[in-house]
Amino acid sequence: MAKLALRRYDDPILRKKAVSVEAITPAIERLAADMVETMVGSNGVGLAGPQIGQLLRIFIIRDEMLAEDGNYVMGPPEVIINPTLSSPSEEKVSMVEGCLSLPGLYVDVIRPKVIHVRYMNLKGEWVEEMLDGFRARVTMHENDHLNGVLTIDRIDKRERKKAEPHLLAIKKKYHS
Repeated sequence: MAKLALRRYDDPILRKKAVSVEAITPAIERLAADMVETMVGSNGVGLAGPQIGQLLRIFIIRDEMLAEDGNYVMGPPEVIINPTLSSPSEEKVSMVEGCLSLPGLYVDVIRPKVIHVRYMNLKGEWVEEMLDGFRARVTMHENDHLNGVLTIDRIDKRERKKAEPHLLAIKKKYHS
């Protein structure tokens, strides 16, 4: 399976809204498998369609899990298709987020602690969950990509200004 090329900051596709996946076809299954390989190979915890040039409402996530030895490990990759997020909690949590499309940039992002999600899995089954903690955060981050939103859009102007030199460096490295 081919590892897919990641789209980096300032690629116009990262600012577009993705369209729904109409059906689980062999092409979608292949895309999902390639996305998993790309995410794992890039040491990511999430990867959305637009990040690999596909304007489709699909993303892959890995949740944090507690291993038997008491250490946290990444869980198996999960495919999320056509997600709808709702009922964000009033309680918000700030956490540092990174992004494969913004390599080396880590910013504090405030998000709801809990969110409800409804999505289709790769079997074509609809799943509903109340998400909390890390899983909620990764899901909201990847869902943002489906709507053309990046982490830098969720930080205040002062922090964004501090990030500018790093963003310019990404642009220069990947788009020159």
